Amino acid sequence: MTEQKANMRALTLEALLACRKEDIPSHLLIRNVLDKYSYLPERDRAFCKRLFAGTLENQLALDYVINQFSSLPISKMKPVIQEILRLSVYQILYMDSVPDSAAVNEAVRLAARKGFGSLRGFVNGILRAVSRGREQIRWPEPEGSPEALSVRYSVPLWLTERWTGEYGREVTEKICASFQKPPHLTVRLRRPDPAGLPAGLKPAPYLPEAGYLEETGPLPDMPAFREGAFVVQDVSSMLAVRAAGIRPGDRILDICAAPGGKSLYAADLTGPEGMVTARDLTEKKCGLIREARQRCQLDNLQVEQADASVFRPEDEAAYDVVLADLPCSGYGVIGKKPDIRYRASREKEEELVRLQRDILRCAARYVKPGGVLLYSTCTFHREENEEQAEWLLHTLPGEMADGLRLEASSLVPYLPEELAGEETAERGFLQLLPGVHPCDGFFIARLIRR
Repeated sequence: MTEQKANMRALTLEALLACRKEDIPSHLLIRNVLDKYSYLPERDRAFCKRLFAGTLENQLALDYVINQFSSLPISKMKPVIQEILRLSVYQILYMDSVPDSAAVNEAVRLAARKGFGSLRGFVNGILRAVSRGREQIRWPEPEGSPEALSVRYSVPLWLTERWTGEYGREVTEKICASFQKPPHLTVRLRRPDPAGLPAGLKPAPYLPEAGYLEETGPLPDMPAFREGAFVVQDVSSMLAVRAAGIRPGDRILDICAAPGGKSLYAADLTGPEGMVTARDLTEKKCGLIREARQRCQLDNLQVEQADASVFRPEDEAAYDVVLADLPCSGYGVIGKKPDIRYRASREKEEELVRLQRDILRCAARYVKPGGVLLYSTCTFHREENEEQAEWLLHTLPGEMADGLRLEASSLVPYLPEELAGEETAERGFLQLLPGVHPCDGFFIARLIRR
């Protein structure tokens, strides 16, 4: 085992510990870490990335196994020891290319390097027991129960219980299983056959402009990306923009726009005669949109820093289309952001529902009579989706003194044939589920202001 590989384990450990303390999504954190070590061989960087992501994605399963072989519950251990054991058990159970002895020995060295030399025997004993007894691991039964799905796919039990009640066992297992699959890098081609793309570009479902791009290195190194020939955007996000029915010359507001994929697509659709205003809460987020605007050379896209929950009277009835892709629980993108599942709680869901309503009260008033409010989230939590749409249609008008009224508008004319037949599409909303549909989990509702 090379010293370099040992260093990559140490780097992974530091990233896992940082993920516990810093309020940074895991996919961004590991990207930032690896960017600092861009000089390392791609093979070592890939090892670190897989070990980090795999340990996070399987955390509940790893803890379940560790607790079977340890007299001390993992919840009582020091954070450093917890993460050393998790990343080492992940190698033993899931990485066939790593000899068990290497995983064990490097874990013992890591414990000593981090100042826990007195626990080397403890770490060694648990990992050797896991290595010897992996065939005797007792998994929860019955198979397909919320308890079994929770451990097998490392999804908190309260979520597997809820999803099983709402969607049934079969669909819930498809959802959970999708979280363990390597995510696609999905892109939107802004012009046909752009030069500079890797030969491995494959068509993505539903839309001709969508493709899967095999990562061959940092995106900024690709000429086609630097020149704005393509942007990173999931198919579900593209579908939401298309559902708005944007026409050339429309004036559009993207109210929570970062990182800017929908704003860029809207600007392409409305053309030079139209204008897209992209807003977000922080200057950092606005900076991301400005970088994308410059890369794509879009003069019809302006960026503004603003709090979407604060009403701006000057924008009353000013926009043909308002895109409201709002902060949400994010369950539809757990496959790309595995730490979402561990940070979720019912209290956070309730806070998000209140925030969404504060923003929607403003967003609805920015739509011209006859214009479109396109509400979307990247989750499949009903309180944030269907129930919010019902609130917009039936409760919000009663709160408004000016008689503002919204009506659901059919999505069928704007959806590809494979989705136009979905039961709810005619009624104006669509729920995409990860593992059931070949894209991120996403909710789309199309509403017209009357």
